[in-house]
Amino acid sequence: MTLVVAAVHWYLWKRLVRDVSAPGGAYRRVATVLLVVLGAFTPIAFVGRELPVPFAVLRVVSWPGFLWIVAVLYLLLALAVGEALRPLVLRLLRRRAGAVAPPVTVPVPAAPDTDPAPGTDPAPDADGPDDGEERAAVRAEATRRLFVARGIAVGAGLVAAGTLGYGLANARNLRTRHVAVTLPKLPRAADRYRIAVVSDIHLGPVLGESHCRRVVDAVLRTQPDVITVVGDLVDAEVDDLRTAVSPMGDLKAPDGVFFVTGNHEYYVDTGAWVEHVQDLGMTALVNERTELPYFELAGVNDVSGEGSDFGGPDYEAALGDRDRSRATVLMAHQPVQIHEAVDYGVDLQLSGHTHGGQMWPLTYVAAAANPTLAGLERYGDTQLYVSRGAGAWGPPVRVGADPDITIVELRTA
Repeated sequence: MTLVVAAVHWYLWKRLVRDVSAPGGAYRRVATVLLVVLGAFTPIAFVGRELPVPFAVLRVVSWPGFLWIVAVLYLLLALAVGEALRPLVLRLLRRRAGAVAPPVTVPVPAAPDTDPAPGTDPAPDADGPDDGEERAAVRAEATRRLFVARGIAVGAGLVAAGTLGYGLANARNLRTRHVAVTLPKLPRAADRYRIAVVSDIHLGPVLGESHCRRVVDAVLRTQPDVITVVGDLVDAEVDDLRTAVSPMGDLKAPDGVFFVTGNHEYYVDTGAWVEHVQDLGMTALVNERTELPYFELAGVNDVSGEGSDFGGPDYEAALGDRDRSRATVLMAHQPVQIHEAVDYGVDLQLSGHTHGGQMWPLTYVAAAANPTLAGLERYGDTQLYVSRGAGAWGPPVRVGADPDITIVELRTA
């Protein structure tokens, strides 16, 4: 991994610094130092928790480290386009100047019998260009190459900066989606029952109390009948996030607020967080279910918990002995858990985890890794709804995958 990071930064230095600046210049010195510092911040932002790095330090390092990762992604994509265009633009510029690329000359030693006589000047090469003309052609070609290199570098910088700025703003623009789901087992009185689905808030060194408050306010404005928080609430320990997570205590709904673990709850003290969310007024469904007025609401642990002290999903405990004549809604963080939900005859599974891919073109990677990237799909008699999540993991950036909370409106047959 270190070699890959180093290779990427060497390439960026080559294209964005060396190829466009003079040796020893102020731009080259400052840009080189900046690349080294940002390249060092990024791995600390990613693995600082495991080193461990104090949370206060992570709050300082994570912002530039994570944002630089986004910049690198879009710089590389833009430079890849630039590499394809470079020879075409150079050819066009040469054609307009009526020039050709200077040939590469390889010196060939003269044969002994062709040496000129002492005291005489060698005869000029009748077939070769004049030295002055050749030097002018070389300078013109160098000017063209510098012009193209600077144009590509500036273009790549503008693309990366523009995309990063858009993604930062978009990540704060939380949408509220409305989805109607028909469940044949629902009684007629349950028609238009509203479930708020919230996932992947990801409170941590980057997203804090203001982000949590924004999510909570958005949920409360929808006035749902029940609120489901389907995992990945946090990215740090309880003691680091007590203030940041405190707005979650304001979540209220007539039939309650429920929580299940996501994979990120297993990167910290899982048990401590399950206790803390209950202190905040949420009910943690740890491989169990509860009876709501019109349906059974069940929750299972995330699959990342398998083999951990806290434990992974136990579908039999949560679903095995229920009354199957009633509709069942299952909270399960990852969409891959849909296969067990189908086996147990669940009517609707609510999930998150994917972030909808969070940033294009990583959306294609996320789509390949999950049965459903986002939205509502049917698997046999079981329906699966996947939220794109209300937050972001790593960089607080969303490109091509808008953040959301969802109101699932249940409809009777």
